[in-house]
Amino acid sequence: MSDQIQPEGDGFAEHDHGALGDAEYAQFMELAAEEGFDIEDVEGAIEEVGHGPLPVLAVIGRPNVGKSTLVNRIIGRREAVVEDRPGVTRDRVTYEAEWAGRRFKLVDTGGWEQDVLGIDASVAAQAEYAIEAADAVVFVVDATVGATDTDEAVVRLLRKAGKPVVLCANKVDGPSGEADATALWALGLGEPHPVSALHGRGTGDMLDAVLDALPEAPEQTFGTAIGGPRRIALIGRPNVGKSSLLNKVANEDRVVVNELAGTTRDPVDELIELGGVTWKFVDTAGIRKRVHLQQGADYYASLRTAAAVEKAEVAVILVDASESISVQDQRIVTMAVEAGRAIVVAYNKWDTLDEERRYYLEREIETELAQVAWAPRVNVSAATGRHMEKLVPAIETAIEGWETRVPTGRLNAFLGEIVASHPHPVRGGKQPRILFGTQAGTKPPRFVFFASGFIEAGYRRFLERRLREEFGFEGTPIHISVRVREKRGRKK
Repeated sequence: MSDQIQPEGDGFAEHDHGALGDAEYAQFMELAAEEGFDIEDVEGAIEEVGHGPLPVLAVIGRPNVGKSTLVNRIIGRREAVVEDRPGVTRDRVTYEAEWAGRRFKLVDTGGWEQDVLGIDASVAAQAEYAIEAADAVVFVVDATVGATDTDEAVVRLLRKAGKPVVLCANKVDGPSGEADATALWALGLGEPHPVSALHGRGTGDMLDAVLDALPEAPEQTFGTAIGGPRRIALIGRPNVGKSSLLNKVANEDRVVVNELAGTTRDPVDELIELGGVTWKFVDTAGIRKRVHLQQGADYYASLRTAAAVEKAEVAVILVDASESISVQDQRIVTMAVEAGRAIVVAYNKWDTLDEERRYYLEREIETELAQVAWAPRVNVSAATGRHMEKLVPAIETAIEGWETRVPTGRLNAFLGEIVASHPHPVRGGKQPRILFGTQAGTKPPRFVFFASGFIEAGYRRFLERRLREEFGFEGTPIHISVRVREKRGRKK
């Protein structure tokens, strides 16, 4: 790794140029102007890539009050499925939205009902998880019906969660319906905003209130304070040895271990000192299969595991080396990558393998887990403690890569060498070029490259591979965004 690279803060700080210092920012903007880019577009692109996680707004309400119609209105396109019957939306669905120049994530949920069974209970659980994960909530009530017992139950749920709430009185199609909306003051959630999601009436005023409720950026959950313990989530399929690993690392029986798969239901936090450093290890429930196919306690356990990964800095993915790598293993890896966590892959039960199994396992790793070939790997045995001392150095390596930032000058020198030695393939008689770029954020590293034309996915993968070869980034996903220079009109 280059000695010019230093770990820095996470993305854009408030009131400054984020990952770029003043001098570096000025040089970068001068370069952008020379290449014919609009300065506002460049600033917007850097901010968009460097913002880190967007604030999350959950849309909650009982069935058939118009939540998906409202979501379509906010995002400006018909994407959420809408039918005039309850229960069409079941899973949580996330979209990106923008209002008054501010971007946020919008989560559409299924209708929440109390005392329901089967799939309806799963839908309600999804809505409850959406509230827990959100920074603010839009609570949608059908103003033509008024507040029902179910609405009152949702209010109690929202009060318990303690999240900012914007009350949307939907289906107010004209002035005559505003009296119905006024009656919803009785819910005790503040001013009801009369809205017609179908026709768009009143949605602008409601979204203004949403922006007041949403934070500029989500609260960081990493650590308990500056210099606080790093959060390490242990994730994997049931019975791969997550709890056994935690007990071995702690040198005592901290959590229940049983041969019966699925012993752990709730994430278990444990402060453990290793190598003179205190870490917060989180043992999670095993992820069995797709969330919407699960039932009962397994379903809730998977939701809590997903939340634990979101709050962690490093995901240690345990794989049972004695069994073939499964679709479940791949899905768990994808979840950690999409969450943007630093990643370590630990192959457990290594002491049980014979030479033949080791040979085939290596082939499986090359083909089935190629997407995380950059992640540190440790071969361990949670039962015997074999190679457990290698776990912490692997975690530290992943964190270092996750927090690394490349100075803009060094990055552009590297890009110049790449463009000269390995130019983009010619397409349609034209050869697009990467003109310049910057690293807009860390945790994980986020880059924005500015180009003269469309950059193909294969070339983007090539750029990522070369970035890793040059600068390390071991143990971390890399996000690359490419902005194309718009054609300017000919000068007369």
